[in-house]
Amino acid sequence: MSRYLCIHGHFYQPPREDPWLGEIMPEGSAAPMVNWNERITRESYTPLAFAKRLDANGNIIELVNCYEWINFNVGPTLMRWMETAFPALYRRIIEADKASVRRFGHGNAIAQIYHHAIMPLAKGRDKELEVQWAIQDFEHRFERKPEGMWLAECAVDTDTLEVLASHDIKFTILSPYQAKALEENGEWYDISGGEFDTSIPYQIVLPSGRAIAVFFYDAEISQAVAFERLLSDGDTFWSKIKAFANNGVLTISTDGETYGHHCKFGEMALAHVIDNARAARDDIELTNLASFLIGNPPQKQVRLHEPSAWSCSHGVERWKSNCGCTAGGHPDWQQEWRKPLRDAMNFMKECVDNFFDLKAGNYYDAPEKALNSYGHVLSGHTPLDKFLTKHAKEGLTGQQLHEATLLLFMQEQALSGFASCAWFFDELTRIEPKNALSFAIHALDILAEFEGHTRIDDFAEILADAVSNKKGHETGKELLYERILPRRESEASILLQALLLLSNDNYFPQKGKTYLVTWSNVSIKVTPENIEDNHFTGKAIMFWKDSSLGINMTWQYAKLPPGFMNSSTVTATIDDKGAQSCMYTALPRNKRQSVTVHFMQHVLENLVAAYTPLGLDATVLFETWTEGQTDQPAGHLWNVVCPALIEGYIFSEHCEVQLKTKQIACLRYYVQGWIARKQYDPTITLKKVEDRLIAMLSGDDPAYFKATGILERAMELFPEAPMDDLLYFIWQEKQRDPHTRKIARLLNLSLP
Repeated sequence: MSRYLCIHGHFYQPPREDPWLGEIMPEGSAAPMVNWNERITRESYTPLAFAKRLDANGNIIELVNCYEWINFNVGPTLMRWMETAFPALYRRIIEADKASVRRFGHGNAIAQIYHHAIMPLAKGRDKELEVQWAIQDFEHRFERKPEGMWLAECAVDTDTLEVLASHDIKFTILSPYQAKALEENGEWYDISGGEFDTSIPYQIVLPSGRAIAVFFYDAEISQAVAFERLLSDGDTFWSKIKAFANNGVLTISTDGETYGHHCKFGEMALAHVIDNARAARDDIELTNLASFLIGNPPQKQVRLHEPSAWSCSHGVERWKSNCGCTAGGHPDWQQEWRKPLRDAMNFMKECVDNFFDLKAGNYYDAPEKALNSYGHVLSGHTPLDKFLTKHAKEGLTGQQLHEATLLLFMQEQALSGFASCAWFFDELTRIEPKNALSFAIHALDILAEFEGHTRIDDFAEILADAVSNKKGHETGKELLYERILPRRESEASILLQALLLLSNDNYFPQKGKTYLVTWSNVSIKVTPENIEDNHFTGKAIMFWKDSSLGINMTWQYAKLPPGFMNSSTVTATIDDKGAQSCMYTALPRNKRQSVTVHFMQHVLENLVAAYTPLGLDATVLFETWTEGQTDQPAGHLWNVVCPALIEGYIFSEHCEVQLKTKQIACLRYYVQGWIARKQYDPTITLKKVEDRLIAMLSGDDPAYFKATGILERAMELFPEAPMDDLLYFIWQEKQRDPHTRKIARLLNLSLP
C-alpha cells in the first residue's frame, strides 16, 4: 500500500444570529471586525482559499485554493451565512469540491451535524433532524450526496452511528483515544491508549446489522498543528509528515481557525505541504477519505468508548457537568453551571416537542415527515410556499399557514440553542451560553403565542442553580432576566430601529410617500402622514421573512433635534395587540451597536461621496513650494481636507498626467508627511482603490494604463498595505493577461 496524506479541516462557527432579527449583532470581543464570523472568515477561511506560495525572493508564485486539496467540512449554519456575507469565498469552496471530484472521483467535502449539537446527549428525534437537515443542506450546496459526516466534538455513541448509517453515511472521523477494542482473527484486544495503526479505516458493525467506517486521525501531528505551532514553518511541518512510517493514509485533523487566526500565516505552511504532496515528494500523495475508502475498504472491526468525544476524557460530561475539562484560561473556576444549563435547555425542548406532537397534526398530514424535510427550506433549496403546498393540509387559511410555519421554525430555534460551545468554555456569562439562552427564549416565545401563557418563569427557576464565576455570583436566572430578556424584540422596537436607519440624515422622509425599510429578516413599509415639532405619525406594515403575513400598525415617533438620537421613541399601535412603546435607550447594547454600525456605514459612504470630488479639485489647487517654503499657505486648512487630498492624489487624472512635475512631487511629499504624523487608517481608501481597479480591469475594455497608475500612486502612499482582493482578482481573472504584468509585479505576484 502506498503512503497517502489527508489533512482534514473542520470549519465551524455557532449560530450567532439574533433570534428576533435574524442578523448577527456586533460582538465587542471580535474587534476590529463587527462579529466573530467575519473576523474568522477574514483571518482564516479566506486566506485558505488563496494561500500564498513564495519563491526565494519573496514573490508570490501561486495562490493555492487549499479547499481543493484537503478533506473538509463546513458547518451548515456557517455556509448559510457565508453565502450572503462572503459570496466569492462561498463559490470558491463549492468549486474546490467539484475540482476534487474530478481529481479523485470523490469530493473533499463531507457533511456536518447541522447545529453542532453533542449527539449522544440529543433525543432520538433531534438526532434525526441534525443528520437529515445536514444532508439536505449539503446536497443543496454541493449538488451531490455526502459520503462522510463530521460529528460535533467527535461525540459519538451507537445510536448516533445508527442514524448516520441509516442515511447512507459511509464514514466519520474520530480521535484514536475513542477506540476501545480491536478485532483480529476473532479475538478482541484492548487499544484504549490510542496506540494502534491509524493509517487504515476500521469498521463498526451496528446492532441493526448496518455498518459504518471510521477513520482515526493521527493524534500526535494533529496536536502539534493545533497547539505546538507546527504551522510556523512549512518545511518543519513536512518533515513531521514524512516521518510517518506506515503505508496507508496519514489523517491529520485540524480546526479551520488554526490557519491564520491562531497561527498567523499558517495557511502558507499548509500550501507548502500541499505543493510537496502534489508533486509526490518523498513518495507521499494527497487523497481524500471518501476516495481512500473506496480503494481500501475496512478489513478490521473496532469498538468505541461510549459515549466519547475528542475534547473530553470523561465521555461527554463536558457538556453537562463540572467534569474538569475546560477552556478559557481560568483553571480555578468551576463549571457546576453546566448541569442546570443543560437541564433548562432540555426542559425547553421538551415543552416544544410536546406541543408539536399535540398540535402539528392540525396543520400537516405527516408532521414528522414535514419536520424532517424542513432542512430544504433552511438551506434555501425550497421556497416556503412550495414546501407548504407539498406538506401542509389543504384548505388552511393564511393565518393557519403562518402557524404551520411557526411550528417548524420553533423547532429550529430550539435546536439552535444546543450548539456545543454553550458548554465548552469555563463561564456561564460568556457570549456562547447567552446566545444559547436567546434561542431558547425565542422558542418559548413562539410557544407562548400558541398556548397563550409563558413558560419562561419555570425555565428561569431551573437556571437559578447555575452560578457564575464572575464577581457577584450572578445566577443563570439573573442572567436571563437582566441580559437575555432585554434582547427580545417587539414590533415597536423593530420599527424604531428601522425608522432610525431611514431617518439617519437627521431629517425624516417626505410626508405621504411610502418607504420600504429592510431590517434583517423583516421588511417594513412606512408612510409618514403628519410631521409636527419633531413628532411624526404614520402607518406601517411589517412583513416577516418567509411569511406573506403582514402586521398593520399606526405609529407615533418622537425625534429630538440632531445629536439627541438616544432620546428617540416610537409608539406602535397594532391591530390586535394594542399600543407598544420603545425608546432607543431601552434597546439592549448589541441592538444599539447594530444601529450604530449601519448608521456609520451610511455616514462614511456620504463622506466619501462628498470629499472625492473635493480631492480631485484640490490636486489642481495645490501649488509648488518656492524657496524656503515648507508648507502651503493656510496649511491648517489643507490638514482638514487631507483625506480628500489623498484620494485626489491617487485617483486624479491631473496627477496622472503631471506625475513628474514639481507640483505633484510637493503634493506627494505633503500627504506622505500628513499620513506619518496623523497615523492615518487607509482602510476605506484602499477598499475604494481595490473596488475601482477591479471595475476598471473588468468588462470588454479594461483601462490597464489608468489602473496601473492608480495602483502605483496608492502604493507610494501606503507601501505596506494589503491588496488581497485585487491580488485574488488578478490571480483568478487576469493571470494570463499580458497587460496586467506591471500590476502583478506591484503586488509581488509572479505570473507564469
